[in-house]
Amino acid sequence: MAYSFPVLDMEKLEGDERASAMELLRDACENWGFFETLNHGIPHELMDEVERLTKDHYKKCRENKFKEFASKTLEDGSKGVDTANLDWESSFYLRHLPESNLSEIPDLDDHYREVMREFALELEKLAEKLLDLLCENLGLEKGYLKKAFVGSKGPTFGTKMSSYPPCPRPDLVKGLRAHTDAGGIILLFQDDKVSGLQLLKDGEWVDVPPLRHSIVVNIGDQLEVITNGKYKSVEHRVVAQTDGNRMSIASFYNPGSDAVIFPAPALVEEEAKEKNEIYPKFVFQDYMSLYIREKFQAKEPRFETMKAMENVSTPAIAT
Repeated sequence: MAYSFPVLDMEKLEGDERASAMELLRDACENWGFFETLNHGIPHELMDEVERLTKDHYKKCRENKFKEFASKTLEDGSKGVDTANLDWESSFYLRHLPESNLSEIPDLDDHYREVMREFALELEKLAEKLLDLLCENLGLEKGYLKKAFVGSKGPTFGTKMSSYPPCPRPDLVKGLRAHTDAGGIILLFQDDKVSGLQLLKDGEWVDVPPLRHSIVVNIGDQLEVITNGKYKSVEHRVVAQTDGNRMSIASFYNPGSDAVIFPAPALVEEEAKEKNEIYPKFVFQDYMSLYIREKFQAKEPRFETMKAMENVSTPAIAT
């Protein structure tokens, strides 16, 4: 089946086409768990500089180390060693909120740090704008989702900087194994020439098309919980490519570690109450502790585990 991937032109939110743009957003959140944004407000010059610096940094600081990993992985795979639990990626993490670790990351020059700091601020603004658009579509008061993410120190926000170099044997190893994202809303600046990202829709793997200067957005597990399943996090993966080095800069706007996550009462329908089809209530860090161990497994058992924990320790969680 051929699918038309949802692309939201955010300029249309400001004019006569707002209603149709909001409908596209609603359909994307309910039926895809993913969409791409254009005209999102992040300067293209800034995005170009982030891309240039990121690709230069990989070549200068990470390529040789990855080649060692690649050589061993291919050698092991050719000998019949199981490589199914490996990912053909080179990555590192930047933390922005509640406290930045940019100054602590080795091998980043001052200009790269400053550009990434500026980019993170733009992404943070975009994430919060999108959350309010989701509130509007869901019938929640403006600011509800942002407030739901706030722990004692505010939200958690960080970026995974990844490169997916060319792989001569994509039959042996995935770029990144299939998973859903644990957090809230995820904003991805991906390579506009080298593809590889796919999502699972109606039992089929569908390509997320590379579009220049777009930001890909996807729904994380926490938004599925808060919307009581109205919006769903969706399995996605990266398929290793034989040509091209794919850049992926994924920023995760997540709840604070001690934020208490639970379905918005306004979104829990009477029928769901009667059938006890209500998502669990938990502290975000407890969910993350489970996710770290079970990232590449189905999300539903994680929700069931949190529900079982909730039934045992309900008095300990207060909103």
